[in-house]
Amino acid sequence: MKLKSALLLVFMMTMQIVCAQYTQMTDLPTIYIDTYDGWGIFSKETYKYCQLHYVDETGQVTAYDSVSIRGRGNSTWNMAKKPYKIKFNNKEKFLGKGYAKAKKWTLLANAGDKTMMRNAVTSAMGAFTSLKFNPAAKFADMVLNGQYVGTYQISDQVDVRAHRVNIMEQPYPINDSTNITGGYLLEVDGFKDGNCFYTGTYRAPVRIHYPEDDEIDNKQTTYIRNHVNTFEKALVSADFTDSEKGYRAYVDTTSLIDWYLCTEISANIDGFFSTYFYKEQDNPRLFWGPLWDYDIAYNNDQRVTSEKGLSSSVHSLMVDIAYNGSRSWVLRMWKDPWFQQAVYQRYQELLNNGLVDYMQAKVDSLNTLLQQSQELNYELWGINRKMYHEMVLYSSYDRYVTDLKTFITEHCDYLLQAFADKQPVKPVEPFNPGEFYYHVLNANTLKAIDLDGEQVVQMSNDTNDQSQDWIIKKVGDHFQIINRLTEKALNDPTEGEVGPTTNVGKQLNIAECNEHDERQLWDIIPQGDGGYYNLLNIYTQHIANLNGGSSNDYTPILSYTNDERNGSSSNRLWYIRVNGDIETDIADAKKVTEPEEYALAYNPQAKVLHFGSATPEALTFMVRVYNSNGQLVGSFRADESYAMSTHPNGIYIASWTVSGKTRSAKFRR
Repeated sequence: MKLKSALLLVFMMTMQIVCAQYTQMTDLPTIYIDTYDGWGIFSKETYKYCQLHYVDETGQVTAYDSVSIRGRGNSTWNMAKKPYKIKFNNKEKFLGKGYAKAKKWTLLANAGDKTMMRNAVTSAMGAFTSLKFNPAAKFADMVLNGQYVGTYQISDQVDVRAHRVNIMEQPYPINDSTNITGGYLLEVDGFKDGNCFYTGTYRAPVRIHYPEDDEIDNKQTTYIRNHVNTFEKALVSADFTDSEKGYRAYVDTTSLIDWYLCTEISANIDGFFSTYFYKEQDNPRLFWGPLWDYDIAYNNDQRVTSEKGLSSSVHSLMVDIAYNGSRSWVLRMWKDPWFQQAVYQRYQELLNNGLVDYMQAKVDSLNTLLQQSQELNYELWGINRKMYHEMVLYSSYDRYVTDLKTFITEHCDYLLQAFADKQPVKPVEPFNPGEFYYHVLNANTLKAIDLDGEQVVQMSNDTNDQSQDWIIKKVGDHFQIINRLTEKALNDPTEGEVGPTTNVGKQLNIAECNEHDERQLWDIIPQGDGGYYNLLNIYTQHIANLNGGSSNDYTPILSYTNDERNGSSSNRLWYIRVNGDIETDIADAKKVTEPEEYALAYNPQAKVLHFGSATPEALTFMVRVYNSNGQLVGSFRADESYAMSTHPNGIYIASWTVSGKTRSAKFRR
């Protein structure tokens, strides 16, 4: 008993020494790593042994012996503040309940992200959606061989197990009766590391992460390669939009849409360059995720400017500008009306569920959490020191956080319109103007017809700029297009002999209104199913054309060739969108009375538009319903109701005329 008491006393004294040696550096946990040889970590291939002591938020110390550590990452390994991978001798619940029990964990440096929170915010965004695995984000201060090295994020290794990618694990070795249909963990990997194969059509480099390189059998490699190629063949086939014959038969559409949206919301220019996906046993569909490596997302990559020629990624879709990998797949999917609609509707659902507020709250929470630690981190590494691809450098941490929050808000606003613009549309109806101001936007640049003096040019669309507002007035079988600011009409000043293909190239201008001057009269001709029109001048028979298709402001609008390219040349194609002067809004079923004898209401629950009146027998006038592009989408008599349930979400305008006076009301479906 005396011996046991003595040993217990020695143990307690030893633990007191350990606790005194290993303490928190800030209010975050602290990780102490001491290599057995006392040297640093210089390889990302070879592990070396170390001891690890973890001090949690309460100051409790947990010691781990016989731990291995090595470097990790591709580009990030070359930074001054380096990321690491640790491997325990046995599987450990390193982060506690609700997290994986595993040997391998990552220590992310987040060196290229001055907020150090982009990966954590993305993981939270993934959890907000349907994505099943979202990497851990536990922050800690780290000390290596007695030297403080900064703020690190403890995260999962992307591998197959419970609380990670929780799919069926295949036995090793396999035999002839083994079910090799799953699971598989895959990555479209632009670095082409590890056990990698190329797909047959797009030559996408697909890495097999699981089964691991030293355990996978040739039969398994052949199976999963053939299966991914079957998906790709269905994607490029003539029947690719068919739900049973096309690519949708081989993908889990829920995770596909949410993974894609997370890539766009985060503006991750490498989101297609590195894309994780997986296949479960006895399930033909490929599942998408997890989200990984987002430290240079959210407008934190200078390649947007240096290689893509943009000032920012805030008004860009990644499917248009990101680096390839799985991007070729997604570009093909965007040609499928189902995909177009699914992306838009799911994005609206996420917004309505509070995604932006959720992400902003997560940023605020992490900002509070990291305050003490980030100060210590940047005393070592420098807050305005360029580490990787940072777009901007500031002298304060709060400024980086503000930039991140601003980007999330502005980019999410942009995406709603960008996805709306990609919606499948019905063939364009003949243009029928209402009592509105319109903006006329080029189909490619989405910039508006505007004025430079009395010359007609293209300018960035500004809904508050009255020189971009046009009244479109019916004159016989044609239209006069009158500028709101100047009250002058769009005019084709071409002189001399004119015809559809001759004497073209004169810049359009404005002139004093004259309904009898055919130079001011236009036909508005619907084209295809894109929702756009040609503007055809009656006198010259020329088409309004954006000079050279330039995206620059002040680009002239020309009187140009009228031929078979009218429907295909985006220089000649224009959207016509309502911009106001809407007299009355109705929303949330609030009644609007004009005049007092009757009222118009929209019921958002029933999705029905209807009038009410004390004298319903007077409701004999017709009501037209337009979408936000100014297209007529339906009409009804005022004593009837009009169902909006078949129309997509968006802004609509109801217009009617009583006693020669036209009234309008705007509402949201």
